[in-house]
Amino acid sequence: MYFRCIFVFLALVPTLATADQPVPLDFNLYMQGKFVYERNCVVCHGQRGDGNGEMSPTLKPKPRSFREGMFKFRTTPYGKLPTDDDLRRTITHGLSGTAMGIFSHLQADEMEAVIVYVKSFSRRWKKEENYAPALTFPAEPEWLQKPEVLKTRAEAGKKLFMANCMACHGEKADGKGAAAVGLKDIWGLPAAPADLRQPHPRCGDGAGDLFRVLATGLNGTPMVSFEGTLSAEQRWDIIAYLLSIRLPSVPVL
Repeated sequence: MYFRCIFVFLALVPTLATADQPVPLDFNLYMQGKFVYERNCVVCHGQRGDGNGEMSPTLKPKPRSFREGMFKFRTTPYGKLPTDDDLRRTITHGLSGTAMGIFSHLQADEMEAVIVYVKSFSRRWKKEENYAPALTFPAEPEWLQKPEVLKTRAEAGKKLFMANCMACHGEKADGKGAAAVGLKDIWGLPAAPADLRQPHPRCGDGAGDLFRVLATGLNGTPMVSFEGTLSAEQRWDIIAYLLSIRLPSVPVL
């Protein structure tokens, strides 16, 4: 019964597309993606894409469930589905500090196929209202490479951080703010605010990666978007502050 229902559902699931709306499923691509998924992903994310794979009980954080269609790291507005490039970036580069490794060894057609298959786990992908074009992000300011300017902007950014971020992320940006206690995500799991001093954030190491998260928020978590709250310049100031307090990387031996 389960597989019969899945087959009917798949006819309505979107395949890989650049359009910001559902498109018909390419069943051949889906079947190829199933093969790629079962070779590379099922042990953590599970046969049903619910994050309950064989290795899941030993992993922290828990592997992502794809069934809700909620993805943290995107270029799309808060609450919207990611683009295919967003999914490709996560699969290719992994997520620092988690068991989500780097799968850059996948061929282009394998990557395309597994993205189609991952989409098949959630009905959100068949509803047009869940789609939105990627936001446009500015280039990183040149002053980020100028120490004296960076210092001045970081001082302004610290004030903005204390006013907008400290409650959750803490006065030291270590993720131990007063409001952090008891925070949970939509999966009912603890959603501890990030320690923003760490040299390798899950979103990526670059200033542009931090800007993207401030603009989009992290779906399914208490981390909302600041796109309509802080100007681009204010967000860059906060990023300057975070870069100024970033801890050094531990050398790989």
